[in-house]
Amino acid sequence: MCGITGYVGKRKAAEILLGGLARLEYRGYDSAGLAVVNGGKMNIRKKVGKVKELKAVASDVEGTVGIGHTRWATHGEPSEKNAHPHVPSDSSFALVHNGIVENYSTLREMLTRNGCTFYSETDTEVLVKLIDHIKKTESLTLQLATRKALTQVQGTYGICICSQEDPDILIAARMGSPLIVGVGEEEYFVASDASAFLEYTRNVLHLNDGEMAVVHRTEGHQVSTLAGQALSPRLVALEGSLEQIEKGGYKHFMLKEIMEQPTALLNCMRGRVCISNEPGSPVLGSQVGDRAHPLLRPAPIKSGVSLTLGGIEQLVGPEGAKYTMLDKLRAARRIIICGCGTSWHAGLVGEYILETLCKVPVEVEYASEFRYRNAVLRADEDVVIVISQSGETADTLAALRYAKSQGVLCMGICNTVGSTIARETDGGIYLHAGPEIGVASTKAFTCQVTVLAMLALRISHTRTISDAQYSELALALSSLPNKIDDLIRQNESKIVEIAKVLCISLCALVASCSSRRLCAPVPHAWKRVPVVYRCTASPTTASSWAAGTTIRLLSRARSK
Repeated sequence: MCGITGYVGKRKAAEILLGGLARLEYRGYDSAGLAVVNGGKMNIRKKVGKVKELKAVASDVEGTVGIGHTRWATHGEPSEKNAHPHVPSDSSFALVHNGIVENYSTLREMLTRNGCTFYSETDTEVLVKLIDHIKKTESLTLQLATRKALTQVQGTYGICICSQEDPDILIAARMGSPLIVGVGEEEYFVASDASAFLEYTRNVLHLNDGEMAVVHRTEGHQVSTLAGQALSPRLVALEGSLEQIEKGGYKHFMLKEIMEQPTALLNCMRGRVCISNEPGSPVLGSQVGDRAHPLLRPAPIKSGVSLTLGGIEQLVGPEGAKYTMLDKLRAARRIIICGCGTSWHAGLVGEYILETLCKVPVEVEYASEFRYRNAVLRADEDVVIVISQSGETADTLAALRYAKSQGVLCMGICNTVGSTIARETDGGIYLHAGPEIGVASTKAFTCQVTVLAMLALRISHTRTISDAQYSELALALSSLPNKIDDLIRQNESKIVEIAKVLCISLCALVASCSSRRLCAPVPHAWKRVPVVYRCTASPTTASSWAAGTTIRLLSRARSK
């Protein structure tokens, strides 16, 4: 839930960092902070509360290199001492961190024995002191000390470091927590989400797990593995525009994204569902209606129905034995869908559609459970579909990697181009829903269900449904944007009211596994509402950690 921003270049760093943090507010947080290097001095500002409160004390900080962070408390209560960035005793560098250092207690004990003292309760400060200890005792550069320290860390991290000793660089590294590098003209950006710097550049480098980047304001960038092997990642141009990540006149993103569903569905099907008098001529085009949605009111259809999903029709497999993913899906004896939160619910809908049309058994698994239960998979019979709006969901990534380790063909359905799931699956389908900022999913969910419906149609055509059924269903699918647009027009006042309620509260917790509680906002917790958690014997398991974290969050909510 935390957010990271970093900048090095010619502009005023504080302004860019604060703007980036404001765009990451949707992720949820309880404190914020930044560090900016200027004149050989590390300037740090932290505040419990909103980014606007940090802005009040940090907007005047000068300097052209720095890092920022919004923190969702896990280790230690929300406070300025626990807020990021964290620094060593001499403040020679500052670090922000997303993720969990699982062996932080062991590392903290070792560092304490070696004379280190700690001012916070966080696992992040332990990482800072570990880097500093290695740097000083082994006389290493900050880059080499960081690399060596990370090899001793167990858990997940996305980190960004700035240094007062070398104010021309930022260091970034990733393991299980998303991190992206934006490349501009003699300037670089680092963020956990590209929305933090989209107004400045769309050119990005995606870091994979176990990789570290060092960016220099004038000398370019270097990306390597933690073992020191140099890499040459491809520069990718992001889709989207600044307008897509702004409210656009709506009171909040929840309402905006509900209203965007017709356009999102149209974009999801554009170039995929084609219905026309002339075969191969696309019908889903860009006719602007009176609602500023590029919707189409198609003329009566006479002939020509096609559905193309290029991401599953490309050749995969080893040389000499290549096949398309569509062939494998049609031959599958079982399809397993994995996801978390909203994506899991979309999978449940997809299960009905796929089984009804394709006549193949489908199982829907919560990724946080699938990854741990040693599921029995058969490489020659199963296909695993992973669903994630961001393409970075940690449990879903772990489920994907487990399936791939078993030799199973894996398909991804995600919204973010170039995300880790998009890169690591054998093939897949993008949603093209546009950025989803609101915590409660709207357009991503409807696009996920639509993609699963298109997938089912593509698999079942000529196998389990007739041409007539195929044409009827494809035509019905193509009419969804207009039907949803009509529904919104007819019920706009009710939708505004419902969106407002959904934005400010959830009614109660229901029984579920603890990891799912971290995939949704913590609801209002009234003192008379009982909350019961069952923790396993091992305090280090992900479920026990998730339960403990949620209990702490609920306790703080009740005390306010």
